[in-house]
Amino acid sequence: MKKLVAALASAALLSFTAPALAQGGAKTDVTISQAFQSLLYLPLYVGMEKGFFAEEGLNVTKETAGSGPTALNSVIAGSADFSLHGPEWTAIAFEKGAPVKTIANVVNGAAVWILADADFDYKGPESFADQTVVAGMMPTTSTSLFLKLLKESGVSQESVRMTQVQIGAEPAPFIGGQAPLAVMYEPGVDQAVAQGKKVVYSFPKEYGAYAFSTIMARSNVDAGKAQAFVNGLQKALAMIQQDPQEAARIAQGQFPNLDQKVVAAAVERMVEEGVYAPSVDITEDGMSTSLGVQIALGNLGSQPEFEQFVDKRFITKALSR
Repeated sequence: MKKLVAALASAALLSFTAPALAQGGAKTDVTISQAFQSLLYLPLYVGMEKGFFAEEGLNVTKETAGSGPTALNSVIAGSADFSLHGPEWTAIAFEKGAPVKTIANVVNGAAVWILADADFDYKGPESFADQTVVAGMMPTTSTSLFLKLLKESGVSQESVRMTQVQIGAEPAPFIGGQAPLAVMYEPGVDQAVAQGKKVVYSFPKEYGAYAFSTIMARSNVDAGKAQAFVNGLQKALAMIQQDPQEAARIAQGQFPNLDQKVVAAAVERMVEEGVYAPSVDITEDGMSTSLGVQIALGNLGSQPEFEQFVDKRFITKALSR
């Protein structure tokens, strides 16, 4: 974590000037760096495929960084206009003085679920004591939320045997019988459900509004680019709510190597449980809840001042159209 903070703070010294939006019919090129190729980021893919960003005068290029900090550093260094990942990384950089801010919502639910074998006798979080659980390697939100739940439920972390694997690799050992419990994201959740496993705990249902993944930009981001991007994203989020089946079709195209029924089920679950943000708006409660988890785990010192950390100028205009 110290190396991450140092890297972000160092990168914050870099600066760049973004060009203005192209005039006439030409599209302005913008680049967004996403942490991963993920079903969680479906609103971005919908906006690109349905032409919502193009309608706003943008030609959007998507790059995949491999992690949240790497994606954010692309923005700080000026090689990307925006980044998409958990806001905690931006908050850490912001806390150290980096010229970054959050400008739009994408994922508004704590998109993590706990699953169990079909015959597991679940009576509440206390049932996790003395059990083996497959979880993603730290630091990751899924495992962080699970550990926080144990603490809040009075379950000793030492009593739970954690089998930590690479993020996204949780289904294999769980389905293979190496543990009766697993903590994971989609599409792993519905991959396991398709194999007879059951969901015993839904963090989206328990937490409600939770700024899980948001759009980040430099503090001096070109206002025209930012407004056009947020406008296009708002259209994409609205479409997902209005036509989940079309959203699932787009998701299936983005993940052709996955079972298409699993992809459709995952999108349906995330729509129904409020994981995809209903709009680009970010509430103070949703951001506070999200960053509060990182503060509880010692990754963040304190809550950033909301009005300085979240720039709602572009959100307000996008919602007023």
